[in-house]
Amino acid sequence: MKYKLTQRKNPQHPELQGKWYASPVNDGRIDQKTISAEIVEISSLSRGDVSNVIESLIDTLPKYLLMGKSVNLGDFGTLRLSFSSAGVDEPADFRTTMINGVKVVFTPSVDFKHAIENIKFEKE
Repeated sequence: MKYKLTQRKNPQHPELQGKWYASPVNDGRIDQKTISAEIVEISSLSRGDVSNVIESLIDTLPKYLLMGKSVNLGDFGTLRLSFSSAGVDEPADFRTTMINGVKVVFTPSVDFKHAIENIKFEKE
């Protein structure tokens, strides 16, 4: 994986020289059509079958996440929703408008973690 170095200053001490940090280089995007074509090459499924499964998964995932379910995708990992909220002194004071920052949390499976353990880095 390629990386680049970027200098960042500490916002609490902007007068000090910034430190250099490694950041991953985004080397473009791969779209669903490309992934479907690659899966077709390594399986007995047709392009339409693969595309249909991917699209159906994309359509179905939000339903279960919104029900409060964690979605386990086997050797890939698990998806779940999370959010934060303002705190209140008494439960009666809480309003749903105090909930914010809804996000999808991905937890990779053990196999996925092992797959990226031996990652090799090279400077851009």
